Amino acid sequence: MTGNPPAAFVADHHADVTGGWLRAATFGVMDGLVTNIALIAGVGGGGLAPRTIVLTGIAGLVAGALSMGIGEFTSVRTQNEQIDREIAKERRELELHPDVEADEFAEMWIGRGLPADVAKLVAETLRDHPDEALRMHVREELGIDPDDKPSPWAAAISSFLCFSIGAAVPLLPYLFGATNLWLALAVGGLGLFAAGAVISRFTDRSWVGSGLRLLVLGGLAAAATYGIGELIGTTIG
Repeated sequence: MTGNPPAAFVADHHADVTGGWLRAATFGVMDGLVTNIALIAGVGGGGLAPRTIVLTGIAGLVAGALSMGIGEFTSVRTQNEQIDREIAKERRELELHPDVEADEFAEMWIGRGLPADVAKLVAETLRDHPDEALRMHVREELGIDPDDKPSPWAAAISSFLCFSIGAAVPLLPYLFGATNLWLALAVGGLGLFAAGAVISRFTDRSWVGSGLRLLVLGGLAAAATYGIGELIGTTIG
C-alpha cells in the first residue's frame, strides 16, 4: 500500500473536542479582550486621565486572569471528580450484577438495530473482560471517555495566559506612550477581529464572519460601558 493512508486509519485525525485547553483558551482570550476593552471604555468615558486608565486596565488584567485560571481549574477538577464518582458507581454495578449489566448492554444494541444473537455475544464477551466492559458502559451510558478527561491544569494555565494576552491588547497604545482613548479602542477592536478570525480555524465558519461577530459583540459591550461611564462621570463632575 503506497501513499498516505485514509484519515480513518490515522490515529488522532480528529480535533480535540473534549472541552479541554481549546475551550478554556478561546474563552480566555475573548473574555480578556471584551472585559478590558469595556473597562477602558467605561473609565475613559468617565473622563479619567490616561494614567488612571492604564492602572485600571492592568488591575483588570491581573484580577481577571487570576479569576479565570482559578475558575477553570476548579470547574474542570470538579467535573472530573464527578466523572470519577460515576465511573466508580458503574464499576460496582458491573462487579455486583455482571449478567444484568450484560443483558442491559445487549438490549441497548438490539434497539439500535444490531441482530440479537450478535448483540448478546458481544455483551457476554465484554462481561468476561471487566476493564473493557467498564469503558464501553461508561461511553454508552454516560457519553464520556474515561481515558480522555480534560486536564484542570491545562485549562487553568491556557485560560490564565490567554486572558492576559487578550486583556493586554487594548493597553498597548498606552504602554507605548499614546494617550488617545479611541486609538486604544481601535487596537482592541482589531484584536477582537483577529481573535475571531483565528478561532474560525477550528470551525467551518468564515474567518471574516467569525471576526466580525466578535468585533460587533465586543463593540456593543464597549459602547454600553462608555455610555455608562460618560453618564456617571458627567453626573459626578
